[in-house]
Amino acid sequence: MSVLVVTGTGTEVGKTVVTAAVAALARDAGQRVAVVKPAQTGVGSGEPGDADEVARLVPGVTAVELVRYPDPLAPATAAARCGAAPLDAGRVVDTVNELDRDHDLVLVEGAGGLLVRLNREGRTLADVAMDLPAPVLVVARPDLGTLNATALTAEALRARGLAPAGVVVGAWPGRPDLAMRCNLTDLPTMGAGGLVGALPEGSGRLTAPEFAAVARRSLAPSLGGTWDAAAVVARWSTGAPAGA
Repeated sequence: MSVLVVTGTGTEVGKTVVTAAVAALARDAGQRVAVVKPAQTGVGSGEPGDADEVARLVPGVTAVELVRYPDPLAPATAAARCGAAPLDAGRVVDTVNELDRDHDLVLVEGAGGLLVRLNREGRTLADVAMDLPAPVLVVARPDLGTLNATALTAEALRARGLAPAGVVVGAWPGRPDLAMRCNLTDLPTMGAGGLVGALPEGSGRLTAPEFAAVARRSLAPSLGGTWDAAAVVARWSTGAPAGA
């Protein structure tokens, strides 16, 4: 897989940390990695965005941000509010294809969920994934309500013929409640390609070397890690973090 699109079941679910974790494992394996953030919203000029955060956690990646809008809104709405040019979805595809020529892996991190509008024409991250074409990794919350959101995202993927690359829980707490523990069992049945990881809450605050080690034990072998969902389930009673 040379291009992987990373989406979420909503906003603030941990997409950037998961994107960085996948990038870290690929870098450790000697791959040339690029990360593309098509639209950064809610961040002012000169402030670090999601692409900058990935570059901090994973030194050596090529980090590309295409457009930035200051309001924390969907890209289409944020562009309209500040009078800026909307994001051209074709530009995203062209940028990814260009980076794909001299990188082993290109990660595309969306804004919000799969069907958030990128521009006035209603183009979405799903359209970008279809045009590339590329599989889609889904980042989900651990708590109550995540099953419905994940199932809806999976249904949208299937309706467009997109290949799911699995589900990663973006921020798994050290003391999960009953719903969270049950969700680890139920998320693989939501049709998004199975559960392929859970990043411990707070992983984004680690140093780069610490983060790489956490990424390895928090992502499944399909993403380059050693995470074992069955073993995590077996450790529920100990209260150990899912990535431990």
